[in-house]
Amino acid sequence: MTMTGAARGARERLVVIGGDAAGMSAASQARRLKGPDELEIVAFERGHFTSYSACGIPYWVGGDVAERDELIARSPEEHRARGIDLRMRTEVVRIDVAERRVRARDVDSGAESWTSYDKLVIATGARPIRPRMPGVDAPGVHGVQTLDDGQALLDTLARTRGRRAVVVGAGYIGVEMAEALIKRGYEVTVVNRGSEPMSTLDADMGRLVHEAMTGLGITMVDDTEVTKVLTGDDGRVRAVATGSGEFPADVVVLGIGVRPETTLARAAGLPLGRHGGLLTDLSMRVRGHEDIWAGGDCVEVLDLVSGQERHIALGTHANKHGQVIGTNVGGGYATFPGVVGTAVSKVCDLEIARTGLREKDARRAGLQFETVTIESTSRAGYYPGASPMTVKMLAERRTGRLLGVQIVGREGAAKRVDIAAVALTAGLTVEQMTALDLGYAPPFSPVWDPVLVAARKAARAVGRPA
Repeated sequence: MTMTGAARGARERLVVIGGDAAGMSAASQARRLKGPDELEIVAFERGHFTSYSACGIPYWVGGDVAERDELIARSPEEHRARGIDLRMRTEVVRIDVAERRVRARDVDSGAESWTSYDKLVIATGARPIRPRMPGVDAPGVHGVQTLDDGQALLDTLARTRGRRAVVVGAGYIGVEMAEALIKRGYEVTVVNRGSEPMSTLDADMGRLVHEAMTGLGITMVDDTEVTKVLTGDDGRVRAVATGSGEFPADVVVLGIGVRPETTLARAAGLPLGRHGGLLTDLSMRVRGHEDIWAGGDCVEVLDLVSGQERHIALGTHANKHGQVIGTNVGGGYATFPGVVGTAVSKVCDLEIARTGLREKDARRAGLQFETVTIESTSRAGYYPGASPMTVKMLAERRTGRLLGVQIVGREGAAKRVDIAAVALTAGLTVEQMTALDLGYAPPFSPVWDPVLVAARKAARAVGRPA
């Protein structure tokens, strides 16, 4: 029988599975609150890197970030110097909840051993969706989720003589990787099973992204699904096959999306939601388990607008989860109330932003709503450098509650979505938004900010009879 820290007459032991944002934020915060004499911290990471920005990988691949190490916030040595026993290249292969222990395997040697815990943090992240189809495991086909993945892709690009790339999927990763490969001098084809890129936007806003991508020289193939990866005599990828024909490729990047990596949690009998992510309470404790916490891309979170659970893989959430977990493990009190679904991206100089619900999200939630779309500019029209932007807003019919905002435009467009994110979190109506006291000067905004112009139009729309 495994002894707890109290039974051993020793300090408690915190075990952390996963060495990136959520896991190491939790470990670091717990260490700030409890010293080594009170809390032993053991963390397992199966890869070569820890505490890095996965969101920065497309910009590293594209050359905007010169060196890989610029994406690393804290090295394993730095964590160890702070009193965290961080074991790299070590994969946890089993969680034994009844005996309060985990079994870990050294990735290089294959040696396995058990480690007991008093408190456990699961931060296993997400895994790229890899479709089941012939040839998907061929050399030259890459998912991009970790620094190891990014390095493997760059190694392939350095070895490959051809300059043709196919990106499968047109979500955030697909769009960003398409731009990165264009910057690397590749001819890029994006195969997208949706009608427009960026399915996190409504189709009318996705059309604006489509136009920007084709303007960059990217070939867009929509409403099409890849069915097979074709290989040459050397076994390497040479093309992808779709219902619309074949598209030659010297490298293929999978940008289809991610799923929560909860294989361990499922095997341990821990509660999972309908998206496959771990279910936690407000303190990020796994439901029904007093001494197990989970955070980052492996969990589901509450959508504050729809009231439903969602899976959203973002570093911003993961770091917040880690802070909350570490505070609670360290004897304090913190909660993570939920999200409104804010995200930003770009294609060259086109900025893309969204928060809250899309039309289909609102319909799925059973809401009655109005939508409005306005065209405006980033600055006063007479001020040099003013650029156009499109703002789409959803508001609940009759109540006027803001439900969602999407923005597509040039410089100065994307971060305006933060106004809407705050309004959604506060539960403001579109009429209340029209009175927001936002900063104004001609170099920064028209006298009526574009978000407020959309709010005025939405306020009129929700007041009309159905």
